[in-house]
Amino acid sequence: MRLALDVSAVPAQPAGAGRYVVELASRVANDDCDLTLVSQVGDAERWHQWSPPAHVVDIVPNARPARLLYEAVVLGRSSRVTADVWHGPHYTMPRRRTMPTVVTICDLTFFTNPEWHERSKVLFFQRAIRYAAKNADALISISETTTSLLHEIVNPTAPITTIPLGVDLERFTVSDERSATLASHGLPSGVPYFFFLGTFEPRKGLDLLLEAFALVAAEDPEVELWLAGQAGWGTDGVAQQITNHPFTHRIRRLGYVDDALVPTLMRSSRAVCYPSRGEGFGLPVLEALACGAPVITSADTVMQEVAGTVARLVPVGDVVALAAEMASTKHRSESEREAVSRLARERAEQFSWERTVVAHRSLYDSLVTHS
Repeated sequence: MRLALDVSAVPAQPAGAGRYVVELASRVANDDCDLTLVSQVGDAERWHQWSPPAHVVDIVPNARPARLLYEAVVLGRSSRVTADVWHGPHYTMPRRRTMPTVVTICDLTFFTNPEWHERSKVLFFQRAIRYAAKNADALISISETTTSLLHEIVNPTAPITTIPLGVDLERFTVSDERSATLASHGLPSGVPYFFFLGTFEPRKGLDLLLEAFALVAAEDPEVELWLAGQAGWGTDGVAQQITNHPFTHRIRRLGYVDDALVPTLMRSSRAVCYPSRGEGFGLPVLEALACGAPVITSADTVMQEVAGTVARLVPVGDVVALAAEMASTKHRSESEREAVSRLARERAEQFSWERTVVAHRSLYDSLVTHS
């Protein structure tokens, strides 16, 4: 089976949906799958590093308007891409195509909460999702939450397969002597801290976390807040909030951290806090569970679907409840923490990238069989 995977939307420092595409690209190619990755011009080298078996065709323009137009009009008929199945893992698909097409819909927040996104993206992705829902041969949704919203908002004619994302259970572990140490990255050990990982953007609830931390830090003179992730759009307010925070000296902005350091940061934290207002999946929650870390996240969201009953859940936007859960972690006994760690790991083991890839391969094969 020959698969063409559109990786042109993945940045050099992938997170969230980008991580999904990298994991899929690095794992799906084998003796039965001849993989072609379609990337932006100049990106061939990094994709060869992420997926050595793949053939990389770097033909997509770098500028966003040109890239989107090229994908819609030219890409599906390019003589440089020969495949049995085309997969667009980021909402979009070629308007002109010669092969069965799969499109992944990561979330529906372009419809439900357009204020969480840049205005220039909202209308484009609303149209892209509606087009894929009516014209793709198959849709992939990464959560039951998104599947339900697809039926409710878009009413697709294309069949939907729900395939949850996974976690690298060999990298995200409860303990690993090979993992990077905090000291080797210039970070103090022995300091209690809460940890956040994610792109800095409005939906992530960083404003809520900062407010909650102010309440916790006022009663706990040692605890810190460590924030990891790259700046997205609409983060000026958060940056100002950090600057003006009463405990700004106890807030560390780590930026985009090395992959090897993330598990250590999660395991060593008092809790991983992910108070997002809404996600397609919430991958950092699953990664934290795999590390056996205590997790505090948002109730009645997809993160509850991912974490089950293991995480501490707080109502979206409830700063007082968030602060209370954060404060409670200080008083957990070692036996309580060990029990949480065991349950978290057991929950995470229900997910893996291997399972995710097998489900994708099954869908690809079914399209080839029936084409």
